[in-house]
Amino acid sequence: MPDLTYLRPFDPERFNVRGDQPTMKAVVTAGNGGYEKLDYCDVPIPVPGPGEVLLRVLAAGVNNTEINTRIGWYSSSVQGGTEQLSETNDEPHIDDGGWNESTPFPFIQGTDCCGEVVAWGQDTRAPDIGKRVLVRACMRVNGFDSLDNLWMASDFDGAFAQYVTVPASEVFEIQSNWSDVELATIPCAYGTAENMLHRAGVNSADRLLVTGASGGVGSAVVQLAKRRGAYVIAVAGESKLDAVRGLGADQVIARGLDLSTEIQDSSVDVVIDNVAGEQVGTLLKLMARGGRYASSGAIAGPITTIDMRDFYLKDLTLIGCTAWDEPIFSNLVDYIEKGEIRPLVAKTFELKDIATAQQEFLKKTHFGNFVLVPPP
Repeated sequence: MPDLTYLRPFDPERFNVRGDQPTMKAVVTAGNGGYEKLDYCDVPIPVPGPGEVLLRVLAAGVNNTEINTRIGWYSSSVQGGTEQLSETNDEPHIDDGGWNESTPFPFIQGTDCCGEVVAWGQDTRAPDIGKRVLVRACMRVNGFDSLDNLWMASDFDGAFAQYVTVPASEVFEIQSNWSDVELATIPCAYGTAENMLHRAGVNSADRLLVTGASGGVGSAVVQLAKRRGAYVIAVAGESKLDAVRGLGADQVIARGLDLSTEIQDSSVDVVIDNVAGEQVGTLLKLMARGGRYASSGAIAGPITTIDMRDFYLKDLTLIGCTAWDEPIFSNLVDYIEKGEIRPLVAKTFELKDIATAQQEFLKKTHFGNFVLVPPP
């Protein structure tokens, strides 16, 4: 069981440079609001505490969650999709806008981290200095028997910087010929996808439907579900259907088509749905008896309507997924090292260009993942 009791509370003065402190470039998110809240600046290099390691960030992936946290989308007061909350400078502070209620602004975001170990804290001697690692962003603070969790870059400082400190127990050495940028596409999207498939017990006997299959999590679901031998039906934008088919999807359906006419009712064993919105009720009608529906997002909107008769008469299981289970991240490292999955890099940006990267990310015209690279 990982010992995360030493995760330190925020020092509100930690970004103030004093005297001749060594500094690094970082993007500090000042509060809820638009791109003007992203401050690319000099801050002190963090010092690893007991049980921690200091990593030089080699590359950091871009995800929906950083944008959603900044604009406060996780608040229960928000009822629309992720694209409906404004990117302006007049957003109030939202007390329940983070993953664990209040977001600890100002702080450094960046959930995906490929890094190099450069220093140890007290009572820490692993991984070895110089090793290339990935960080498990979801940390089960009370062990894996409890669902309590903290997330790097939502609950404490993340990887949108030249250096970051993380608990040594959450750092995984990786032996792979993938580039730093390729590795940085993995943690959040693939960890989230593998966790949903793991919780749903997906296997080779399953017919699986995944919505949003061209997105970061959705494209990871396609690869990881095919690795498990499932028959995969993927829903994506029409312009991206060939790319999704190239990942191994057995059947592709253009987003916007009536799924009830494309798929026979009661024929799908597993639904992996991070789109949600108004279509959830339709998805339940497509599910077979004993089917499993898993979700870790709601980009089309968190409020939906379902027919409870579909739920209980079919003995369906609805699975909410945020906390990653114990095998998830070690599984991903193993898949990478064995060449069983492949990275999808859409574009790289310099760290200082984070606002441009997020603006382009929100257009949803890309296929694959965006990655930020800090200055050397």
